[in-house]
Amino acid sequence: MRLLLVEDDNHVAAALSAVLARHGFDVTHARSGEEALQALVPEGAGFGVVLLDLGLPDQDGYEVCGKIRKRTSTPVIMVTARSDVRSRIHGLNLGADDYVVKPYDTGELLARIHAVSRRTTHEDAPGGQTALRLGPVHIELPTRQVSVDGSVIQLTRKEFDLLALLAQRPGVVFRREQIISEVWRTSWEGTGRTLEVHVASLRAKLRMPALIETVRGVGYRLVAPGS
Repeated sequence: MRLLLVEDDNHVAAALSAVLARHGFDVTHARSGEEALQALVPEGAGFGVVLLDLGLPDQDGYEVCGKIRKRTSTPVIMVTARSDVRSRIHGLNLGADDYVVKPYDTGELLARIHAVSRRTTHEDAPGGQTALRLGPVHIELPTRQVSVDGSVIQLTRKEFDLLALLAQRPGVVFRREQIISEVWRTSWEGTGRTLEVHVASLRAKLRMPALIETVRGVGYRLVAPGS
């Protein structure tokens, strides 16, 4: 996922960017409100989430949030030391999707990023899409049911989450770190073997070993049947 980090403190931005990169995010750093607004042209510029610090040198962060919302529907998470309820309500009324108060736990921040991203993905799906079809594979998102040629396949919770993640963007390579972050909500360390086991299990259960392709040194992608 591409993420726009709006933060005027270079040291804070560098540390946070490093953490986000380890969890599979492609981070662009904007040091001012104007830089952020330019980065979002045209129509969000492909960013999945904006992390917006309110203490910016050129414009009030609330004002920047309002301008962002007029230009794009990209989710905005405000990051600030202002913890009072009135400030949070003001930010949400301006169009922010979430509000994180400093100091924050990195795990909580990652969870909130994934949460707003999932909500936006579901809201933006064509026609309120609740199912994915890839040749003989049919994935029902609300019921978490998967079938192949009409036969229901029993998957574990993590197997379903992994398949649904890859199936939302067929052909796109997901980095191992990104998959671990989004499916297991943790970091790569010590979890790599778990991912390999789940991929192998999915290939076996679906009886389609070519459906999930290993991209050596990077991660995995779903190859739609017939593509």
